[in-house]
Formats: sequence, C-alpha cells, structure tokens
Amino acid sequence: MRQAKIKTRLTHLAIAAAFAAAAGLAAPTWAGAVESKDPIKLTIHDWTGQYVTTHIMASVLESMGYNVELVTADYIAQFAGLESGDLHVAMEMWETTGKEAMDASLATGKTVDLGETGMDAIEEWWYPLYMKEKCPGLPDWKALNDCAEAFSTPETAPKGRYLGGPVTWAGFDDERAEALGLDYEVVHAGTDAALFAEIQSAYERKAPILAWVYTPHWAPIKFDGEWVEFPRYTPECYNDPSWGLNKDMAYDCGKPRGWIKKVGWKGGEAKWPGAYQAIRNFHIDNATMGELIVKIDLEGQKLEKVVAQWLKENESTWKKWTQ
Repeated sequence: MRQAKIKTRLTHLAIAAAFAAAAGLAAPTWAGAVESKDPIKLTIHDWTGQYVTTHIMASVLESMGYNVELVTADYIAQFAGLESGDLHVAMEMWETTGKEAMDASLATGKTVDLGETGMDAIEEWWYPLYMKEKCPGLPDWKALNDCAEAFSTPETAPKGRYLGGPVTWAGFDDERAEALGLDYEVVHAGTDAALFAEIQSAYERKAPILAWVYTPHWAPIKFDGEWVEFPRYTPECYNDPSWGLNKDMAYDCGKPRGWIKKVGWKGGEAKWPGAYQAIRNFHIDNATMGELIVKIDLEGQKLEKVVAQWLKENESTWKKWTQ
C-alpha cells in the first residue's frame, strides 16, 4: 500500500488551493454550522493511497468550513494519540494488519469506529508468475521450502528471501515464517517506495522476488503475479498458539483479508458532529483508488493535482458526504 513521506502541510495547502480554484469555491459549501474552529487533526502515514484518502477528506472538510491539520503519525502507535485526543481521525486502518490494534483501542472506549471506506484489502506474500516455472507447486505455501534456493539471494542463500514492508506496518511476517517453519529470511524494506522499486526492478529483469504486495495498489494491476495461499486466517490463529498446524506458536496462517476502516477520537463526535458524519459517509472503491494511485506513482502526476481533479469531477459524490 505506500510512498515516501510528503511534506504534508504544504502539500495539503497546495491541494486546498488547487481544489478551490478548480471548483470555483469562494465560500463553504455546507449549509450546517461549524461547531468548533479548533483544527481536526487527520493522521498521515507512509503510503500513497492513504495520502489520497486523507487529502480528499481534508479538502471536503475544509469546503464545509472546518479547520483541518494533517499530522504524520505511525500506523499502529497513532492509537495512543487517538485515545488521548491529541490526534482525531485516521482514514485508513486495514483489517489485514491493523485489526488487533484497532480492536484493542476501541475496547478502551476512547476511540470510535467510523465505518468502512468501501475498499477491500489484501496484503500477502506475492510472487510474479514467471517464478512458477522454478516453483511449480505455487501458490500453495507448502511449496515455498522446496523452492527456497530459487527465491534466495547471495546474502540469504541457501535460505529464500522474503521482502516485507516497513516494520511499522506490522503484519507478523517474521512470526509467520517461524511458525510455519519456512526456510526464509524476512528482510524489511525501509519505505513503501523502496519496496515497490525493488519489486519493479526484479520484475523487469525476471529476477527472483517474493515480497509483500497489497491491494488497492498499482502493482497487482501492472504485474502478472499471485499471492501465496497460506492456511486461511481465523482470529484463533493470531490469539491461540494451540490452534492450527503449529501447536506452540501463533501466526501459523495467512493475513486476514477484508475491510479498510476509518477510526477516530471518541470526543470528536461531540465536538465536530458534522465533520464526523461526513467522515462516516466517505466512500471510495478499489478501482477508483487504483486509478488515482497509478496517476501518482506511475504517471508522475502531483498528488495535489490528482486530488483536486477528482474532487472537481466527482462533486456530486463528495457533496453527499456532507449532507
């Protein structure tokens, strides 16, 4: 899902200016009253799609007259700020990697589930189809150890190499490899950009690569490949070591698949009820998000231009969120 960090405040100001110019806005478009002029702090993480959803929502809230501030925050550690009210809304928590942290936070009563974004998430070990020639047992995970050398590098041989996402994404890949007895070294990319640059380089050279790929994203659209089929996720797999193939360790299964949700500081619902309702109403699908990410990551268009153009062309969509 992820890109190198943008200077978020300056970028958002550029988007707001581009949006206002494109839409011809001279005054707030929302008929309701702004309950507080205190800034609503939306968190920014390190992948392109999250930049897009957050900047779209920030621009919509500003069109309603709200004051918005974007704050760079760690994907999992942000919950401390959301619970204390130092941060207010996170636009993307993925069931694939963030469900446990979100559930634990909601259980404190200090945060609130703001509903699904409309996007469906998959995050899993992925390989290009040309690797099936060297490992014909794929996508069954049990074939991985038979093909470890095919996926190795000089640094890991004879072990295979799995390129995971940045450690802040969680995902339990180190634990998964150990629990399933995989003869692989898990190497974490430093950033989203580094992860997909290495995948693209390997793909263009038809070099061995086994890596974390997710959707919505441009990579599954551009590259022919498959996700490894691990034992199907259940909550017990993560929470009960006695469940599954390994009776002594948890995480002996694949990642969950499912929703991408919004979550917020519970106190914000009373402070900015109109804004929180608009955030609840936010909805975008995988196809739309994939197209927007392609424009930014592959075509090199500026984030502010892409967001402003989407807002201009989809005014009937986002204005419904504000009603």
